[in-house]
Amino acid sequence: MIIVRKEHRVLIQGITGKQGTFWTELMQDYGTNIVGGVNPKKAGTTHCGVPVYASAVEAMKESEFDISVLFIPPLGVKDAALDAIEAGAKNLCILTEHVPVQDVMYFMAAAKEAGTTITGPNTAGSVTIGECFLGFMPAFNERIFKVGRVGVISRSGSLGTLLCQNIVSAGYGQSAFIGIGGDPIIGTTIRDALEALDADEGTDAVVMVGEIGGEMEERAADFATGMDKPVIAFIAGGAAPKGKKMGHAGAIVLGDRGTYQSKIKALEAAGASVMATPSHVGDVLKERLGP
Repeated sequence: MIIVRKEHRVLIQGITGKQGTFWTELMQDYGTNIVGGVNPKKAGTTHCGVPVYASAVEAMKESEFDISVLFIPPLGVKDAALDAIEAGAKNLCILTEHVPVQDVMYFMAAAKEAGTTITGPNTAGSVTIGECFLGFMPAFNERIFKVGRVGVISRSGSLGTLLCQNIVSAGYGQSAFIGIGGDPIIGTTIRDALEALDADEGTDAVVMVGEIGGEMEERAADFATGMDKPVIAFIAGGAAPKGKKMGHAGAIVLGDRGTYQSKIKALEAAGASVMATPSHVGDVLKERLGP
């Protein structure tokens, strides 16, 4: 479950905090089906119009949910994730950055064993335009998100927002936005998201935003080779001096893999159109899809 749908039932862990409250209300206004929240200190109360539970396990007993969104501080993410996995969540959207790597490795292993999909950590969330959204993407801003048939994948929330704005400015709209997160260890890769959008009947083309470091773009290119849908890519960091790391913890170059040149080469060999700047997305979409 990578593309969230309106019928999916959502739990918010950390619902009563400042950010949890602010974004829960916006998600509800947009159509996200939020059925409950978690805060052990406020269990038994109601917040944002939904019941608050002591744990995700307790929430599942009374307000069954499919997805849990975590507005949880870094050192609390491991316990919260394990709680949601034990409860039977099908998907976790982990927004938090700076989660200790050893904690991520532990709950990723637990999620794999339980069959739970994880988006993040350090994701800006996801949007299914016109249906619902998770996290803190501005789904409600019509200059950035508009119903259409272009899927967007991004490691960066800010660059993903810029691409979406350029897509709308060019006269197109999006089917779904999937923010996978920028940490070195994440649950959903670019290839995973690409496979989901390739299988989505509402998506005609995919725009992906990558960056120097790691091998995700090269692995995604392996899958893109067999796709009929056009793939358009922008790789950030092309002008970075040699040896310079990007801001994301996942931006690490490994030998001849992970460089700007290696990613461009792999994507172009797969038939993808690679943009020099995000501002070119409209022109490339017109070339690949038509007006």
